[in-house]
Amino acid sequence: MSETIGMIGLGNMGLPIAENIQHAGYSLKVYNRTASKAAVLVAAGAKSVPAAADVATKGGIVVTMVSDDRALEAICSGPDSFVSRLGAGGVHISMSTIAPATARKLAEQHEKAGVAYIAAPVFGRPEEAAARQLAVCVSGPAAARKRIAPILAAVSRSIFEFGEDPGAANVVKLCGNFLLAAAVEALAETFTLAEKNGIDRVHAFEMLIQTLFPCPIYQSYGKRIAEHTYEPPGFRLALGLKDVNLVLQTAGEAQVPMPTASLLRDRWLSAMAKKRENLDWAAVALGVSEDAGIRVGS
Repeated sequence: MSETIGMIGLGNMGLPIAENIQHAGYSLKVYNRTASKAAVLVAAGAKSVPAAADVATKGGIVVTMVSDDRALEAICSGPDSFVSRLGAGGVHISMSTIAPATARKLAEQHEKAGVAYIAAPVFGRPEEAAARQLAVCVSGPAAARKRIAPILAAVSRSIFEFGEDPGAANVVKLCGNFLLAAAVEALAETFTLAEKNGIDRVHAFEMLIQTLFPCPIYQSYGKRIAEHTYEPPGFRLALGLKDVNLVLQTAGEAQVPMPTASLLRDRWLSAMAKKRENLDWAAVALGVSEDAGIRVGS
């Protein structure tokens, strides 16, 4: 591949995504606040740059994977942002989980600079990103979606398109994350009920995922929750709260009551108050055990 792709954000998800883009034959310019995280990419030929705007090539493509709406808006704004540097014909692939309203606002701002904004949030944990097993939701201008299809194919197992509305992919992403959060709560309550009645929670997990729930989410999160294993985090608990809040924000804007999401927000807030923000988001299960009078660990 002769094209150089810009990449901003080399966290738990951004780094393996960047590695797979590089493995597909693209050259990379990369930026991360902690520059040392780019070392493995630089060793393979990528160029690490000192500012986010420096990843952009006029009319080129930039991929972003940053933590939240505020971080994304910050790097997209200003006369010397990477968006301005991309200019006419440029494409921004935003893989972050953000509010649909933010995606739509950014798309309008990008259009003024002649840049196509593509929402491409992903489903999958870091190990799935490394193995090119992500599922990608995509929305935005059709021509730009066609142009970036090979890049998305290089980092994923499946791509699902949701039309031209730049916020649509993020709506679907939030729907999925709501279901994941609800599954975490349900698993925690289930294993706590088993344990409180004298049943080994891991044994209960093994039976249930071999029979009623032989699916990846129940298998992966079920194991973490059954064993109370929340480090290292694949997805930090603090980011889980951000996503639950985005679900409720989006639901409020659409006048959709979501009482379960409100319960989940309280569960995540409780975990944050107990200083668990840097554990895996499945660590909200500790609160379920505590509510049942079960002390976990020392």
